[in-house]
Amino acid sequence: MRYAYLGPAGTFTEAALHTLADAAGAEQLPFATVPAALDAVRRGDADAAVVALENSVEGSVPTTLDELATGEPLQIVGEIHLPVEFALLVRPGATFSSIKTVASHPHAQPQCRRWLAEHVPDAEWRAATSNAEAAQHVADGLYDAALAGGFAAARYGLSVLADEIHDVADAVTRFVVLRRPCVAPEPSGADRTTVVAFIGEDHPGALLEILTEFSMRGINLTLIQSRPTGAGLGSYLFWMDFEGHVADARVGEALMGLRRVCADLRFLGSYAAADRARPEIRRGTHDDDFTEASAWLRAIRAGHA
Repeated sequence: MRYAYLGPAGTFTEAALHTLADAAGAEQLPFATVPAALDAVRRGDADAAVVALENSVEGSVPTTLDELATGEPLQIVGEIHLPVEFALLVRPGATFSSIKTVASHPHAQPQCRRWLAEHVPDAEWRAATSNAEAAQHVADGLYDAALAGGFAAARYGLSVLADEIHDVADAVTRFVVLRRPCVAPEPSGADRTTVVAFIGEDHPGALLEILTEFSMRGINLTLIQSRPTGAGLGSYLFWMDFEGHVADARVGEALMGLRRVCADLRFLGSYAAADRARPEIRRGTHDDDFTEASAWLRAIRAGHA
């Protein structure tokens, strides 16, 4: 296996990659940006990619959503939930009073905003493509400090000036494992499915039509996020995660319904949920219920009722 990920070495994405069962024997390929990591899979230079999708504090990662919604198709085959806690990394000998600039990934700074205001109130924040890149910039003397995982300190010859940094405790980042389009992994009983729905015509009730396809089949949405399509003001797509697997009858019926009412529908995968939470299946939406209803309709059509 060859795994692409957001690098350089020392990112939380690399830490997430290391939790995979086959990571130890895999070739791990760092890329400077999320699009570059995904393009490596599209070209065939990597077998899979691990990228961040959303954070429990800052929400979704727009770059990942947009790349998967509108770029050349890829498919989610797994997800990872990684607890995230930051450390302030500095060159040896640095003190709080010497810090004038702090670098991090744009998603990290808002998670530590109050801590930074209290401990380094005069420091200016600088954006980096990853927290590990921020640490590299500190090692190179470009900035004074970096917000990154404490595990990155030794890799870049830095010291941990402070750790356990966060404004909200128990923050978690959700990462996804992506491959080129393939047959979805077998149902585990605790699965999640992701799709992107494109509304063809903006009209009253357009979103309700989409949501009805889920509610009438007892399917629980776990995430819905609107994003502009780029086709002009007022043109949006909807990224949706929901409980269940494409092999489930209720999910299959919902996908067919969405296909009918949407201008386009992109299937992004069915995969085991990281929290292993099994959905509560409402009466009348079990696979057997759909099988029985289908058999009843065939009998009616054949005149055997």
